[in-house]
Amino acid sequence: MDKKIINIAVIAHVDAGKSTLVDAFLGQSGVFRANEEIKEQVMDSNDQERERGITIYSKNCAIEYNDYKINIVDTPGHADFSSEVERIMKTVDTVILLVDSAEGPMPQTRFVLSKALELGLKPILLINKIDKKDQRALEVVDEVLELFMELDANDEQMEFPTLFGTAREGKVQYSMDEPSDNLVPLFETIIKQVGNYPIELAQEPVQLQISSLAYDSFIGRLGIGRLFKGVLKEGQQVSISKNDGSITKGKISSLFIYQGLKRVAVKEAQAGEIVVIAGIADLTIGDTVCSPDNIDALPPIIIEEPTMSMNFLVNTSPFAGKVGKYVTTRNIKERLDKELEVNVGLKVDALSDSSADGFKVLGRGELHLSVLIETMRREGFELGISRPEVVFRIDEKGNKLEPMEKVIIDVPSEYSGTVINKLNLRKGMMQDMDSDGIRDKVTYIVPTRGLIGFKSEFTNDTRGEGVLVKSFIGYEEYKGSIEGRNNGALVSMANGVTLPYALGNLEERGILFVGPQVEVYDGMIIGLHSRSNDLEVNPTTGKKLTNTRSSGTDDSVKLTPARKFTLEEALEFIEWDELVEVTPEDVRLRKKWLSSNERKQHRNDPH
Repeated sequence: MDKKIINIAVIAHVDAGKSTLVDAFLGQSGVFRANEEIKEQVMDSNDQERERGITIYSKNCAIEYNDYKINIVDTPGHADFSSEVERIMKTVDTVILLVDSAEGPMPQTRFVLSKALELGLKPILLINKIDKKDQRALEVVDEVLELFMELDANDEQMEFPTLFGTAREGKVQYSMDEPSDNLVPLFETIIKQVGNYPIELAQEPVQLQISSLAYDSFIGRLGIGRLFKGVLKEGQQVSISKNDGSITKGKISSLFIYQGLKRVAVKEAQAGEIVVIAGIADLTIGDTVCSPDNIDALPPIIIEEPTMSMNFLVNTSPFAGKVGKYVTTRNIKERLDKELEVNVGLKVDALSDSSADGFKVLGRGELHLSVLIETMRREGFELGISRPEVVFRIDEKGNKLEPMEKVIIDVPSEYSGTVINKLNLRKGMMQDMDSDGIRDKVTYIVPTRGLIGFKSEFTNDTRGEGVLVKSFIGYEEYKGSIEGRNNGALVSMANGVTLPYALGNLEERGILFVGPQVEVYDGMIIGLHSRSNDLEVNPTTGKKLTNTRSSGTDDSVKLTPARKFTLEEALEFIEWDELVEVTPEDVRLRKKWLSSNERKQHRNDPH
């Protein structure tokens, strides 16, 4: 007998426990063998996901419970990857909204929930981490109810079932005083909430919408999506209704469904199933695959517009091509074109500046773009990356609009004054402030521009004890100019290798970004000047040797450890006339114009 099919997505703010809950689903449904070693966050299979501890790409798996097959989609919780969330929502019957029992609803909770409600889904609320000492689960339920009201949920959606649990231990219970040692309450709630997929839809002509793309080196491009109607068969001839309204024809060469964590080849799939198809080379996200004699296109999947851009430039530094395999404009263009096929939140434009060799890449935020840059770096690319810039819009009255973010900061009370002052200078508007005498929780609305470069300052100002979360909320009128970095840069005026003697003398001028025995070039940024102007320095000069030696003056130089930048920190640090040089081995900072004379010529360029 065919299993009844239910499709669900797990949605939440970053770090609320989505991937851990999926681990528990898989563990309690017999997916793993008894002797099999099980990784934590098994769905976060990408290297960067494991390193960063976040979900970047939405992924599918399937479990079985009684006579039901449940397809599960693990979604990103970060708004920068909203394009992953937006298109996945259309493939599921319900969503499990995970909320931390202590933190309550966070900015990203609002974002992912709004997407689910817009599509008419009826969520299941799961208050997670109820084993925390500072849990306030019942208060959090009220806060989520208020959030549903704010987001204009309809009456049916407001009647959401509420469960409580600890995903890490694989336990979910109906109420705070009904202990449980498994996920059965959650399974039963899902079945009660969704019911069976209408079996009569299997009798209708095929209708499948592509929501994700993947690539297999043996069988080519794969389209992933929900089969809304009909029975799809391997070898079947189909028509594809493209997003632009055109119709093409194709043949399903291979057909797969999910079982556990694996993709399994099948001869046919029923309506309601999430399927993977191969054999159609020009599939794109939003395409509807139909029966040739019944073209029934679904509305295209609309993705929100990008809010931030960076220029991806050919690396022109003196070290260009030393370690990277892919360094030309053609290499970069081919890679970006390939990324556009699967990363629908991305846009790529040719640069209007004829002197620059590269592309303007637009995405949903710094993290969205920096993940792409990091991926390219690991693949062997070399790039020069410009300072992130926000994407402005003009409304129908001709007013300039800019993206705004909701920011929640949680800091020790002694540091809140400094942080509030800096957010005010960055054109932020305080919305709310709450304090328990030890820590302050402050909510701000801040222009996205004002947050570029703020994270590292915030970490320093709060001695690493502050927590900052932000989420894009929309466009508002332009807030005026915002002051950039207060300090200038220490810029190398020589090519060569840094020497301890020279660096020792430069330490009193600012903070160094390079240690001894590091290759540098003319125009490379080697430190942060203690004053507001750029200072040209020579970090390669050695001590002049003489015949006389004096006691105590020739001791070895003791240097403060150099400040090292991650890719995100480097992108936040640079100003309009600077670039981040990204290679497979290094992340360097440099001036856009390497020679001193060129920099003087461009000093008054508009920016």
